[in-house]
Amino acid sequence: MGKERALVLGGGGPVGIAWEAGLAAGLKEGGVDVARADFILGTSAGSFVGAQLAGGRDPASLAQAQIEMGRAQAAAPKDPNAKRPPAPDLTPLMRLMAEAPQDGPPPPEFLQRMGAFALEAKTIDEEAFLATFGSLGTGGARAWPERFACTAVDAHSGAFQVWTEKQNVPLAKGVASSCCVPGIYPPVAINDRRWIDGGMRSSTSADLAAGYKRVIVVAVTTGNAQDARVALLHKRLDGERAAIHAAGGKSELITPDEGALAVFGVNLMNASKRAEITEAGIAQGRREAERLRAFWN
Repeated sequence: MGKERALVLGGGGPVGIAWEAGLAAGLKEGGVDVARADFILGTSAGSFVGAQLAGGRDPASLAQAQIEMGRAQAAAPKDPNAKRPPAPDLTPLMRLMAEAPQDGPPPPEFLQRMGAFALEAKTIDEEAFLATFGSLGTGGARAWPERFACTAVDAHSGAFQVWTEKQNVPLAKGVASSCCVPGIYPPVAINDRRWIDGGMRSSTSADLAAGYKRVIVVAVTTGNAQDARVALLHKRLDGERAAIHAAGGKSELITPDEGALAVFGVNLMNASKRAEITEAGIAQGRREAERLRAFWN
């Protein structure tokens, strides 16, 4: 496997999945096929999208599936007497994440607190959560793509983990462990340990792409640059991209544009506008391809 091009796909809940799927499709339409990267690293939402791109799924097919899912959900008959569950409440998690150190990745001690929070939270059971990754083969039927990796955190020790084909972990379980947001989804059991969302270490972990010559980093952000959370994310991104540059590589960053942000909403776990978000991603991808074509190709 060469070390020319790498794609880093960050976390962002169901909203991030829809936008990243659309973005990849729009980029390919514009002549930038990010699925051809020599290395695809996914964190949380990015791990779901990245696994499918690395496994050979066409970006247009992935985006269309998101659009159809969104349209089907919107068209489903609504029972006025039915109690629909609200979008997951991220407030407790956000309070805890606000205590993370401002410089560099959080230490294991902080990630242990995250893990304890996740282990104590009341969520759907693990079997039901894993069933939502059926398209990846919950029994490990689909092989782990050689050029794909995703991130997770040990809920007990706080140790950071990068899953690759070398660990011989079922693809669906590895991706699920990268996606299990503390307090919303259950920690996933792998090799007698419990694992939580890799985004607790970093929403992108783009520094893991150091050594590749050209890296496209996709980060899901909401709000404006004056927002403290967004400013912190960009500060961490700057540090991670610096590691790529220090190793002799170049990087380009993609974050949601105004069109995407207009349909995102503030809660990345709320995918009620999944179709519109995917379409916004496609539109942005077409525009981004103009500036990235020479860089990528």
